[in-house]
Amino acid sequence: MVSASVEIRELRKTFWDESRGEVRAVDGIDFDCQSGEVFGLLGANGAGKTTTLRMLATILKPTGGSASLNGYDVIAAPEDVRRSLGFYSASTALYPRLTGRETLEFFARINGYPANQVNRRVEALIDRFSIGEYAGARVGKLSSGMKQKISIARTIVHDPPILIFDEPTVGLDVMAALEMQSVIRELRDEGKAIIFSTHIMSEAEKLCDRIGIIHQGQILALGTLEEHRQATGKHYLEDVFVHEVMQAEDQSAKATASSSVSAGDPGTSL
Repeated sequence: MVSASVEIRELRKTFWDESRGEVRAVDGIDFDCQSGEVFGLLGANGAGKTTTLRMLATILKPTGGSASLNGYDVIAAPEDVRRSLGFYSASTALYPRLTGRETLEFFARINGYPANQVNRRVEALIDRFSIGEYAGARVGKLSSGMKQKISIARTIVHDPPILIFDEPTVGLDVMAALEMQSVIRELRDEGKAIIFSTHIMSEAEKLCDRIGIIHQGQILALGTLEEHRQATGKHYLEDVFVHEVMQAEDQSAKATASSSVSAGDPGTSL
């Protein structure tokens, strides 16, 4: 049995909002992601998925529970976690004054890639992503498609065992999005553990080995696409997602109504 590369147990994150009080952005979730697997984390805006990914990346500190990546705890060993992780987001910024080659060299070195192998690694990625023509140009002068390739290469330059892709195809044209999907499949086949977040259900259907649906900070359902289909009677992931969310909303509304009735029932008064 392959041991999990990512393990999350009862992970929680709460914030304080002056108007709403305590906000449970992530409310005790559990999942894992193994080597050679793409795990899809799906949720609407505000569902808690980005907060979860930021905790895994050690950007945010959990309020409770635990999360470990490659055997390292996100609180006890954040530097080891960061060395084990590559994080890609459509909003990830590059340094505009650096060239593509300098960008890759910089991120390889700060993530602890062996110094005597950095140049070889960088040149291999330049070749792999066909960016040789503009590797010497400053990033700020490149097209969005070229920047995307450098961003992907930057994410994997230190050869981390775990990768997080947070809505990586937002704003990309069809061909660029398909190329991103191809890269993710290739990385999975290399044995990477990949957590993949997207709003595009067709992408998740194509790429994900297992899928977790998160809503109001909780995992509503978790399993393979076929397991989700059997559980809901729906074929398309979009319909599965809507079914699970609407069912959760309905249960929440019933619980709130029941609580209100109980609180106002004169028969319960002393």
